[in-house]
Amino acid sequence: MGLDDSQRRLLAEACRILAHAGLAEDILGHVSLRTSEGLAVRCRGSSESGLLFTTEKDIHEISSAPLDPAYSAPNELPIHSEVLRSRPDVNSVVHVHAPYLVAADLANIVIRPVVGAFNIPAMRMAADSIPVYGRSVLVNSAELGQELAAALGDAPALILRGHGIVTVGSTVQEAVVRALNIEMLAKLLVRASGLGTVSYEVPVEDQELMPDLGGTFNDTFVWQYQLAQLRHVGLQLSAGLS
Repeated sequence: MGLDDSQRRLLAEACRILAHAGLAEDILGHVSLRTSEGLAVRCRGSSESGLLFTTEKDIHEISSAPLDPAYSAPNELPIHSEVLRSRPDVNSVVHVHAPYLVAADLANIVIRPVVGAFNIPAMRMAADSIPVYGRSVLVNSAELGQELAAALGDAPALILRGHGIVTVGSTVQEAVVRALNIEMLAKLLVRASGLGTVSYEVPVEDQELMPDLGGTFNDTFVWQYQLAQLRHVGLQLSAGLS
C-alpha cells in the first residue's frame, strides 16, 4: 500500500507551515515521508507557485513506479533518500533554507543552549550540539547524500553551511517543529549577538531540571497552532484533494 490522501495533505501542510514561518523562500525546500513503497516528497510541476501554496497534488511517491510526467522530483532528492536509508529511526526529513541558521553559522555563532524554559526542545538540541555540513553544494547525487547523512549521524538536525538545514523526525510533525525550534534559537542568537557578546549558557544543573513535556505538548500542540495560523491568514488547504 502506497501513499494515501491523508499523507499527501500532511506533507502539503508541512510545506505551508515552514514557508509561512519564513524557513522556506519561494520554490526552494522540500519535506518527505517514508512510505511502504519508498518515500513521498514535495515535487514541482509546470504550475509551480512555491512552498507557501503547496497542495496535495504537489506530493508524489518516489518508488519503483514511474513518477507522474507532469512533475519532477527535487534535485536534492538524495538528501531524503540517503538520510532515510541510513536512519531507520527516521520517518520524515525536512530540508529548507532557514535564513537565521545560515546567517548564524556564517558569522561563527554556534547554536548553544542559551535559553531554557523559553523553548526546552531547542535547548536540548543545542546542548547535544547541532552538527555542521561544511559544504554549500547542491546535494544532487547519492554520494553527496551519503556524505550529508554521515555528517548528520544520529542527530536530529544538521546545518548546511551557506545553504540551509536538514531536520529529521519519527513523524512529519516532529521534523517540522524541530526546524521551527532551532531557527527560533538561531534568530535569538543572531539578534542578541548584534547587541553584544553572548556568553551565557543554561547551566547543566538547570538543564537537568527541565522536564520532557512529551510529544503531544512539544509537537502536536505546536503543529495545531501552526495550522491555526494558516487558517487565520487564509492559507489552510481546502477540503478534499486540492
